[in-house]
Amino acid sequence: MDHERFPQASEATPSSLSVSVEDPVYQRLRGVIPEIEWAIHSPLIERIDRLKKQRNAVILAHNYQTPEIFHGVADFTGDSLALARIGAETEADVIVLCGVHFMAETAKILSPEKTVILPDPEAGCSLASSISADDVRRVRDRHPGVPVVTYVNTSAAVKAESDVCCTSANAVEVVESLGSDRVIFLPDEYLGDYVARQTKVEIIRWEGHCEVHERFTADELREYRQQHPGIQVLAHPECPYAVLREADFVGSTSGMIRHLENSRPERAVLVTECSMSDNVAVELPEIEFVRPCNLCPHMKLITLPKIVQALEHLEPSVEVPAQVAKGAREALQRMLEVGRGERS
Repeated sequence: MDHERFPQASEATPSSLSVSVEDPVYQRLRGVIPEIEWAIHSPLIERIDRLKKQRNAVILAHNYQTPEIFHGVADFTGDSLALARIGAETEADVIVLCGVHFMAETAKILSPEKTVILPDPEAGCSLASSISADDVRRVRDRHPGVPVVTYVNTSAAVKAESDVCCTSANAVEVVESLGSDRVIFLPDEYLGDYVARQTKVEIIRWEGHCEVHERFTADELREYRQQHPGIQVLAHPECPYAVLREADFVGSTSGMIRHLENSRPERAVLVTECSMSDNVAVELPEIEFVRPCNLCPHMKLITLPKIVQALEHLEPSVEVPAQVAKGAREALQRMLEVGRGERS
């Protein structure tokens, strides 16, 4: 699903998009969007479709976006780095990034010649905000000669101070590729702990957390199992280790999707941002999803009306200073040389 295109939404003509609940787009989404909400979304989707054509724009939506965005207007969907790579390959002049700020920065770094728009500039990330470029320099000073591996969920300035980036799917591979006995791993403490349990390399961690994933508890997962016998529990490695121990599968957002596509359980719970369950349910309607409602407040700042405004005015655009972009691009490219680097 990372690189999947949804032609039902993005290739629809304005005349095919209406308030009618017989709309084929709505027929796909009726299980996750109430009819009364569709009457509001439909004209906005029609308007966005027209504006995309006028602007030669492409809309990239993260897995945590709401269904009306993810399935209604996105041309491509996936995790943060997958979206940036898709943006670099597209012939569109404009990229509308429906996600958070660091994702838009990464898209701009890999597509410097394109206009990259983030519909709400306040869409940040608690994990990315937990560390600065100065912090990275101070950590390096305390551990001279130790290489720095930085999660892609960070600002461009932090990436620029790093040796190499990683995703949640390839973090172990990246760490071990450096051939060092010790590695500084930034900024997610829980992902760092997850990596440390799978490698002999000593992991020096930073105490950054995702405000969505850190709220899950092991007791919560045990309660799901008691209330829903036979449920399959899938958890993101940004969760605390006590949570991961209770899960049947631990992996990135893309890894979760692949696992569900292959295993097809009768019932599942995705221990991550709750809009992802809605989006996957559209594609796998035979699975009953128990939805833990831990919302990312930053992702939810992106809305259809803001996408309309972004396409009409081509702002707010995202820029990255040339020197910062150069360093960040090198860290990203080193990651891509190690492995596929396609999931986060």
